Order: sequence, then C-alpha cells, then structure tokens
Amino acid sequence: MASDEGADGGAGTGAVAEAVDLGRPEAIADPAAFFGPLLAVADVHPHGRPRGWAVLGHDAVADAFRDADHLSADRVSVLERVAARRGEELRIVVDLLSGWMIFRDPPEHTRLRVPVRDAFTHRRVQGLADLVEEVVERAFDDLEAHPDGNLTATVAKPVPALVIGALLGLAPDERPLLERWSDDLATIVFSLDPSATVPGPVVRAAQAFHELFGRLVDHPPTDDGLVARIADRVEGFSRTELIGMCTMLLFAGHETTTTLIQNATALLLECPELEAHLRSPGADLDLAVDELLRVQGPARTMARKARVDHERAGVLIRAGDTVLLSISAANHDPRTFEDPGTIDLARDPNPHLGFGWGLHHCLGAQLARLEAATYLRVLLRRVPELRARGPVPPLVGSAMGAGRGPIHLHTDR
Repeated sequence: MASDEGADGGAGTGAVAEAVDLGRPEAIADPAAFFGPLLAVADVHPHGRPRGWAVLGHDAVADAFRDADHLSADRVSVLERVAARRGEELRIVVDLLSGWMIFRDPPEHTRLRVPVRDAFTHRRVQGLADLVEEVVERAFDDLEAHPDGNLTATVAKPVPALVIGALLGLAPDERPLLERWSDDLATIVFSLDPSATVPGPVVRAAQAFHELFGRLVDHPPTDDGLVARIADRVEGFSRTELIGMCTMLLFAGHETTTTLIQNATALLLECPELEAHLRSPGADLDLAVDELLRVQGPARTMARKARVDHERAGVLIRAGDTVLLSISAANHDPRTFEDPGTIDLARDPNPHLGFGWGLHHCLGAQLARLEAATYLRVLLRRVPELRARGPVPPLVGSAMGAGRGPIHLHTDR
C-alpha cells in the first residue's frame, strides 16, 4: 500500500491533479476519451485503490519502465510477507514465482533474463514459423468441426499453449491441465492485493507446476529443446528457479497471446471496416497486430514500488508508494499517437508499450507477433466472412488487464 504522505500528494503538483481509478469501466471501454482530459492536466495522478500514483503519459510511462534506480518491480518480497502471515501455505507459490524475472530487480532480473533472451533470438523465433503455421491450421480444422464455432476453445486458447508447450517439450494432451493451472495462478499474478487471493487453487497449481517442470528440468526431452538451451546457459540457478522460469514462459507464452487473439477478433467483428482493410491488397498484418495491441492489448497496467523518495513528472513520490504504470493510458496519449481513439491498422510508426519497455520489455514479443499475424492470415483465408454467432462479448477487466468472453463464429464457406 502507498504511504499516506505519497497518496496525499506529497510536495509535488500531484496534489492538484484529479484522482484516477484505472479499473473504472469507462477507462476500459474507451481509454482515449477517459484518459485524454487527465493527460491534458498531468502525466502523474493520485490513485485510489491501491492508494498511490498512476503514471499516464506515454513518455512518462516509458521512462518509468527504464527507471530501476527509483522504481522496483519486485513482487517476491511482497509475496514472502503474505506467505508469512498465512502460515507459509503460500510458500510453494513464492518459490515458484522467484524464478519469474518480471517480478525481480537487477541484478537478479539480469541473471534470470540473459539465458531466456538467448533462447528467443530473432533467428530462433523466425525458425518457428512452420510450427506456428501448422498449429494454427490444425486449430482451424477443429473450429470448422466444432458444432457452435467456438473460436475460444478451438483456436484462441490452444494455439499459444500448444506452441509454447511444444517448445518446452510438453505433450499436447497436457494442454487442458496447463490452462486450468495457469488460470488459477493468474489470480495472484494479476492481483494488486495478493493477500486477498484464495490460497487453495493457487497452491494446487503451484504444486502441479513444480511436479511437471521438475521432471522437465531433471530430464529435458531433447538436447536442443528450450529447457535444455536455457539450462546450458545458466550459472548458479537453483532447481526451483529453473522450474519457476519454465512456468513463467508457459504462462506468459499463452495467457497474454490468447487474450490478444480474443480481443483482436472481437474488434474485427465489431468494426467491419477493419476486416475489409485486412482483406485489401497490400495490407500489412504486422502493422495490424501492433495497432490491435495498442488499442486492446492484454496488459493495461504494470505495478511498481518506489525505492526512494523522488520526483516524477513534477510529483513528489515517497519511498514505499505504489506506482502504477498505465500502458492503456500511454497507448492513447494524443501527444504520441495522432487520433488515438481511432483504430488505424496501417499506423506507422507505432511506439506502443503493449510489451513493456526497457529492462522489462517482453522477451516473447516476437513470438506473440508471429502467432497473432499467422492467426489473422489463416482466419482471413479460411473464414471468408467474419460473422459472430450471437452478441460479441464486451471488453471487461480490471486495472491490470482486460479481455473478452468466449467468441463463437459462423465458419460456413
């Protein structure tokens, strides 16, 4: 929680800025309209729940992502305190998340990141194009055979899970379990208040991941597989950290890409002109993916804690204050994006922050782009006209992220 001094505005201009709630439905439904007036006043605003600060401006958010000297991404210590209060029942969860670089600061973050970075080079990701294509084509076979055209169950969920599962050496029939465990783990990963998490499902998911990835770490399925490549590059890693790293790759490799596919499809259904653009000659699917990420990317906010007292965009932030980096607001900042409320699938350049920035830029960004672009290409080829069976699910979520409910398509040709 933020300190009282920071939440009351400290000595900076934040005392006169309007308080903001990043989880308001209006902020989720129409971020350009919601954040525009706030950005015209200040880049940093007080935030109510949790009490602290919301960083909204594009440049201010990008700067905060890079600022490991003043802002901490560490959530492991927070979870350790929660586990201690819960009688250690969450200890196995803390151990699992200790291998997640996204929850660590340098130098631990650097130590955990380097071996994964080397396993996701541009050349390696481009070498996965055939695998991704095959997985997507098979998923559309399942979609066409599905009685109610359930895109979510046949494509959006399985495709990212099968791709990252194949890279980790997991069997395809393990996918449903992995999805359930990831959903349970998400309740604490995406929570701004881990102490409020119901422990049972989270603990069981952590136990399952420990058992599954423990076997993979001890006996990698292939000498050149992802697990083996990472293990070959680590120095001083504990077995628990390796298990946590594998879990993070699985979680990040399918949870967010599934949401991206869902959100992108819903936008195409809601805005037929977007579909028409993608079907037009010369349409650039890579540019389209980046714009869809900007408009309705899976992540809306990243949380940080102030390490020390410091000034940010004219606001005095106290050590211990909660600082929320609003990706959604930054991606709709009119000073960076012309007409940010308009979806322009040919927008270029597009410096969106959907994959984070700086030290914590997503290492799987190229793979997510490859999967999303492949999905769009196959969708447009195999579904001649996009039509939903029933209403398109609305965008719902929280301060941290937002997504769509199950989407059902007509697949008749």
